[in-house]
Amino acid sequence: MILFLLPECDYDPTEVAIPWAALASAGREVRFATPHGRIALADERLTDTGFSWLSPWLMTRSQDLAAYRRLTDDPWFRSPFSYEEVDGSAVTGLFIAGGHAPGMRTMLDSVTAQGLVADAFARELPVGAVCHGVLLAARAKDPGTGRSVLYGRRTTALTSLLELTAWNLTRLKLGRYYRTYPTTVQQEVTAALADPHHFEAGPVLPVRDTAARPLRGFTVRDGNYVSARWPGDCHRLAADYLALVEERAPRSAPENT
Repeated sequence: MILFLLPECDYDPTEVAIPWAALASAGREVRFATPHGRIALADERLTDTGFSWLSPWLMTRSQDLAAYRRLTDDPWFRSPFSYEEVDGSAVTGLFIAGGHAPGMRTMLDSVTAQGLVADAFARELPVGAVCHGVLLAARAKDPGTGRSVLYGRRTTALTSLLELTAWNLTRLKLGRYYRTYPTTVQQEVTAALADPHHFEAGPVLPVRDTAARPLRGFTVRDGNYVSARWPGDCHRLAADYLALVEERAPRSAPENT
């Protein structure tokens, strides 16, 4: 099974729904894990509440939101494992989505979630991560070295430019909503790498990809690991992660759909 790690709430719906849809369409069994085994819903500001006049730029796109609505009806989504219940030997791939609202910290700060990521890297399973999801990987420690599992690897993640731009646009009304931690994602991830040049920020002016034009997105692959920056990369990330799963996690038996 491909395991998606989710926080209690507040993740970005595009970053979960688009990779899930690609895997499900390919007949892959996708299961979910949350901190306490309860259903985890996405950030309501991204799905329903909005951002006033900034909503056309910051809210989830309609087609991606439709994929998220389908996801919430999926039986496996509605019956998640708790982090503690996950049988690592049954996991054939791991995906870590992101988000920036406060609920994300229930995953990013979790030692158990970090351990699941470290195990996936140690077993060289296909791992995908986007946005703040890369931060969980940066915090996961290789038990043999004590260093991040990303040490020696190339990666991308939510860039400081993207994070601080969104924060500056909204901070008068929303305060620290776009600042999950005092340090930006890019700064913390880069500090965990062997060389700061191993962080790849991609084009300075990112363009959102679409199902029809996935190559507008930006991803970085390093061996069994592929990463992306933000929701605007997720159609490309979904295709790249599915290709990685098909390459690294061949089917040994029929999977549930």
